Amino acid sequence: MTWLLDHPEIHNIRCGAADLNGQARGKRLPRRFAEKLETEGTRFPYSALNLDIWGEDIDESPLVFETGDPDGVLMPTERGYVPMPWLSSPSALLPVWMYHEDGTAFAGDPRHALASVVARFAAHGLTPVVATEMEFYLIDDSGREIQQPRSPRSGKRRPGSEILSLRALDAFDDFFTELYAACDAMNIPAEAASSEAGTGQFEVAIEHGPDALKAADDAWLFKMLVRGLARKHGMAASFMAKPYEDYSGNGMHTHFSLADKDGANVMANGTFEGSDILRQAIAGCLAGISDLALIFAPHGNSYERLVPNAHAPTGICWAYENRTASIRVPGGGLNARRVEHRVAGGDVNPYIFIAAVLGSALIGVEDGLDPGNPITGNAYDQNLPQIPGTWSEAIEAFDASPLVRRIFDPQLVDNFVLTKRQELKNFTALTPEEQIDLYLDTV
Repeated sequence: MTWLLDHPEIHNIRCGAADLNGQARGKRLPRRFAEKLETEGTRFPYSALNLDIWGEDIDESPLVFETGDPDGVLMPTERGYVPMPWLSSPSALLPVWMYHEDGTAFAGDPRHALASVVARFAAHGLTPVVATEMEFYLIDDSGREIQQPRSPRSGKRRPGSEILSLRALDAFDDFFTELYAACDAMNIPAEAASSEAGTGQFEVAIEHGPDALKAADDAWLFKMLVRGLARKHGMAASFMAKPYEDYSGNGMHTHFSLADKDGANVMANGTFEGSDILRQAIAGCLAGISDLALIFAPHGNSYERLVPNAHAPTGICWAYENRTASIRVPGGGLNARRVEHRVAGGDVNPYIFIAAVLGSALIGVEDGLDPGNPITGNAYDQNLPQIPGTWSEAIEAFDASPLVRRIFDPQLVDNFVLTKRQELKNFTALTPEEQIDLYLDTV
């Protein structure tokens, strides 16, 4: 209650958890129920974390009729309350995650999946240090076709991309000023913003930190915030993988290193090449890309982004300081060696995405894998193993993979496969316009 006591203006609260698609599922409550929510939690069905992208139950899900659609217990996470500055009335969100009646974690909860991976690193005396880069488009969706919104300053639409353009940022200065103020209020450590390769496309980096759960929280809350603030400013914001056919898609890259019990980066050894653990983590990430593609590209639109020469990787490879590779070791100081995983689209669930990246890296460390030689030059022009190019191929690879089940509980794997098969079946009946409408400010 301490946060609420410091914020008497808050009269209503939300409690919410991320489902398998990263959608916020929860309830709205009057402030007077806050103490009960904090101490006793709330309840809603296990199946609520396994809905499809439309918010419908999954056919044949064991969480629904087969077991009587029972409730789980939702308890507050360590995040605590965060304000919801995109709403007109002062409100706060209390993030929650799901448990069984006996207090054990519900394995189908995406946040618990990430917590399990982090615990495995801790057993090795290691802590992942994680950052994300969030790409999104600002969009005018008021007409029949989506397009870049008019600049509030000039009233103009500027065709074409404006990579690293200060003018593009300044055109939406009111939006970005409010966004950074909101990030501060929500304890989201936003760093630099930049304009990207698409028209109306921007990226905001979120700071590295030695808490993978907070990094995933930050990314999940940031997406909610950006979408909400854009609507407040008369626009849409979209993290969907490929809103425009002719412009680059949205990625969600993550950077990570590994710290020992003293906080030292074990991926660094004072050389340009980095340590054996760096190479092993890279090898694990490479080994997991095909089988985990369904997490990195979870929706029908996701595969429109994964095409050659479009600022998204298609070949499975690694390299130093090379953005055409799927796994990149960025430049910088030798003591700051880290891995950048570049495969995922902006439409991912941050919890299972970061769990997939870190979990595959851990397999590389545990098994002492070797990534082979780094590539040089343009990865698109080389004969490389390819990331799955279709949604159905990714679903089948995920379902059949022993590696996936080393990272995730079988219950989550089975639930996710059922969710994606239902989405695929219904997606194929949609027109291109309906597909855009489905994903535009949902994912």
